[in-house]
Amino acid sequence: MPKVLLVEDHPENRDMLSRRLLRRGFEVVFAVDGAEAVSGAREQMPDVVLMDLSLPVIDGWEATRRIKADPATRAIPVIALSAHAMAGDRDKALAAGCDDYDTKPVDFPRLLGKIDALLNGAVPSGGAG
Repeated sequence: MPKVLLVEDHPENRDMLSRRLLRRGFEVVFAVDGAEAVSGAREQMPDVVLMDLSLPVIDGWEATRRIKADPATRAIPVIALSAHAMAGDRDKALAAGCDDYDTKPVDFPRLLGKIDALLNGAVPSGGAG
């Protein structure tokens, strides 16, 4: 069963998304800020990270840079999740090292497609749609 590190500081978003992932057969572990995301990636070695970008302590961009800079965790795919749909946000997330990008509110079937593509080694589609 693939393990997902869900990095989300809002309890409602975390609960909704984790329930849906669990129903699809994923093991879900959590981080509520960027610092926990970095340590959680190293300790849990998830198959994929779902990274909120607006986080306390360390934002999602910096947490992703740190995960990708660490030889132990750099191969873990990171999908940025952001309520920011401004032009340039996707590019900024990809430049920070994210492997893909999706917007909130989450379109779950689309997100599952991106997770499956990364777990199966496919080139991500990118974008929010």
